Amino acid sequence: MTRYAPLDAVSALETDDLHHRYGERVALAGVSFAVGRGEIFGLLGPNGGGKTTLFRILATLLRPSAGRAAVFAHDVVREPDAVRRHLGVVFQHPGLDGKLTVGENLRHHGHLFGLRGAELAARVGTFLERLGLAERLSDRVDRLSGGLRRRAELAKTLIPEPDLLLLDEPSTGLDPGSRCQFTALLRELRTRHGLTAVLTTHLLDEAEACDRLGILHAGRLVTVGSPDELKARVGGDVVVIRAARPEILRDKLEERFGCVATLVGDSLRLERARGHEFVRDLVEAFPAEVRSVSVGRPTLEDVFIQLTGHRLWGGLPAEGEA
Repeated sequence: MTRYAPLDAVSALETDDLHHRYGERVALAGVSFAVGRGEIFGLLGPNGGGKTTLFRILATLLRPSAGRAAVFAHDVVREPDAVRRHLGVVFQHPGLDGKLTVGENLRHHGHLFGLRGAELAARVGTFLERLGLAERLSDRVDRLSGGLRRRAELAKTLIPEPDLLLLDEPSTGLDPGSRCQFTALLRELRTRHGLTAVLTTHLLDEAEACDRLGILHAGRLVTVGSPDELKARVGGDVVVIRAARPEILRDKLEERFGCVATLVGDSLRLERARGHEFVRDLVEAFPAEVRSVSVGRPTLEDVFIQLTGHRLWGGLPAEGEA
């Protein structure tokens, strides 16, 4: 029998060698990481990379094939009730009743957690005010915009005052401005209430706003670090070259400049110090073969490509879990 070390009581969330299979297909392969209390932690990866499987295990909705996970030192398999008392979960698809008003949705959710009377009314008022929904108390949910529905969903989740928020693709359907407001709200809740948040995302701007990120690819956690730390590991400028015959140009680049380029789709990608000077030399050396070239500072997508050899939106096989 596998023996696992005790999971850390000071962590809000911790996984230890977590595995999951759907028949013969591996969805998670030995995922281990920890999230500190008060941290905003992101799980970045494409659809099908394992994020939703991991999320469902942490939310006590799915039993892992092997390994362990704990929320505030409570095992998600052996102590699901204790785990749920700490959790607030925002699913990718809204869980609001569109035919009820915003206030009715929040009050009914509070009833499920044993809240009644003045305490429930105070919490409803507090979170609607904090989320800019005070004037929408009596509006039916199906008449709200997508951004307002997402805010109402978060307000509902916050009614029991959870210690840990699990957010599955929380910005689905939101415009960039609403995503920025959503991130600002998470930081305010962290500052005011010590809230911890773990979110899954495939959006680079949402990932950039996290304190730390774990990159999931094909069920494996390939790296963990702050956005700045991860981008610093790329090194130099990122040069992307489009060519008529990229495979042939790749060999010529290695022979002429001693650099190894990665073929990503129909483009060549490489990291190079003083990239603007390299672009000049590249075009002079192969003017007939280079169709276009760009140079820029590393992004989180560049980190993902460097670590996996795939684009973030490369279309991995679906997880088949929902």
